[in-house]
Amino acid sequence: MLSERRLQVLRAIVQDYVGTEEPVGSKALTERHNLGVSPATVRNDMAALEDEGFIAQPHTSAGRIPTDKGYRLFVDKLAGVKPMTAPERRAIQNFLEGAVDLDDVVARTVRLLAQLTRQVAVVQYPSLTRSTVRHVELLALAPARLMLVLITDTGRVEQRMVDCPAPFGESSLADLRARLNSRVAGRRFADVPSLVEDLPEAFEADDRGTVSTVLSTLLETLVEENEERLMIGGTANLTRFGHDFPLTIRPVLEALEEQVVLLKLLGEAKDPGVTVRIGHENAHEGLNSTSVVSVGYGSGGEAVAKLGVVGPTRMDYPGTMGAVRAVARYVGQILAES
Repeated sequence: MLSERRLQVLRAIVQDYVGTEEPVGSKALTERHNLGVSPATVRNDMAALEDEGFIAQPHTSAGRIPTDKGYRLFVDKLAGVKPMTAPERRAIQNFLEGAVDLDDVVARTVRLLAQLTRQVAVVQYPSLTRSTVRHVELLALAPARLMLVLITDTGRVEQRMVDCPAPFGESSLADLRARLNSRVAGRRFADVPSLVEDLPEAFEADDRGTVSTVLSTLLETLVEENEERLMIGGTANLTRFGHDFPLTIRPVLEALEEQVVLLKLLGEAKDPGVTVRIGHENAHEGLNSTSVVSVGYGSGGEAVAKLGVVGPTRMDYPGTMGAVRAVARYVGQILAES
């Protein structure tokens, strides 16, 4: 275990390096921070931190910079989450409340996260598998053609065309709409198949084929892997950090183009807390020079998807964690109210 003083020295090194972009020396540390010891003592502490792999010396400089291990200790033990100010929180709320539908909520969230953190923002669309049905609408387009509209508790809207085996009357359509919603509204997707399996039997023999066709279209919509949708923004922010990427920014940009990589990066939606992955903790080689801060969001107490940011390991972790957490909270509120 590191002594309290060495932890303070590590905290000071991380804060100075993130703030100045320059490797940090013992003289600068004692001048800028009230460590209560001489530069010689700080030099000894820095030597010990270097021996244990928490800081390293870039070959061009006499100063030291944090390693992935140093940042990890900083995030786990030394850094709190920096809360947003009241004006910042109001600005977030006002910006997100202007959204007109789910796509707009996601687009605004991406823009907002990228602006607040000046990193790359990634937002996963709410997962259908963790959603509940708010309403099923059925609209007649022609005597034997319907449109099925599924609306979820997260504001997601899925539309499907249904070609019926025979003409379906308006009264039968109204009856199906009412019976269907009485069974599935407010229920989780996973429960729907068993709730509707005997529904065709409630209709006249001539209509059962159409009812079965509508139900199979609904069930197909429920099981489709639509949660694999993401929106990404602020990629241009990475160009401000060119010197933070050892060779070139290209591997990072290539990794960000791979949706599967990004979904893995954000992690499981069911883990609602703030997650920080630093440098080589990211399995994808192209992202070894980046850190990822992500959090679950959703209506009620349950996370239905993840959002987060990707940036260089030289990141303002307390501020980024605070911004990501605050935005997720407001997005969840908007989904709950929508």
